[in-house]
Amino acid sequence: MENKIYSWRWRLAQFLELRWWRRYLRRLDWEAYVEDKRRHWRKVLTLLDVQLAPGERVLDAGCGPAGIFTLLHEQKVDALDPLLEKYEKKLPGFQLDKFPHVHFQQLMLEQLEVKETYDLIFCMNAINHVADLDLALGCLVQALKPNGTLVLSVDVHRHSFFKFIFRLIPGDVLHPQQDDVADYQLFLDEQGLQVEKTLVLKKGWVFDYVVFKARKR
Repeated sequence: MENKIYSWRWRLAQFLELRWWRRYLRRLDWEAYVEDKRRHWRKVLTLLDVQLAPGERVLDAGCGPAGIFTLLHEQKVDALDPLLEKYEKKLPGFQLDKFPHVHFQQLMLEQLEVKETYDLIFCMNAINHVADLDLALGCLVQALKPNGTLVLSVDVHRHSFFKFIFRLIPGDVLHPQQDDVADYQLFLDEQGLQVEKTLVLKKGWVFDYVVFKARKR
């Protein structure tokens, strides 16, 4: 059986993810888009009551081209994404050297090797892009300090029927993982995390966009 990390579904999702970004950003001003994302990240931090102290170690896991790393200038920030080089080549405006305060790593979440642990880990709209959910979450939890905080946002299914269908056939090809709120709460609990807050940031017909704030026990 093919290794799940390099499954056809994950490779297809990565290809389509890059194509989606290219189309989405085509008509946008890059600097205005990044500033809009910063406002969004500030709002999320306020809603979750997440406090960031200068000098804290922070990981932006699955950062994309305009992740929360764009906002964090007083912290020691690592950011990882398997498409970083392609973002830099294919997305006008995105250049790694524009963020000298960030240490970038071109890695899948499942490939994260822990050298130093983090006070805070953000995984924003990325966990349902992974190939192996248990392995990816396990790597993130291992990288988190005791009593550290994980902030995870993700599109979750609203209806069990559609979750079943989307798992059976790739109706949502950008996202290999198809789960609901209860699934993620169980995943986090099994990984030794205590969910402190769960907020719905955006409601949809098939999916809700939800953010979890969890602390490592």
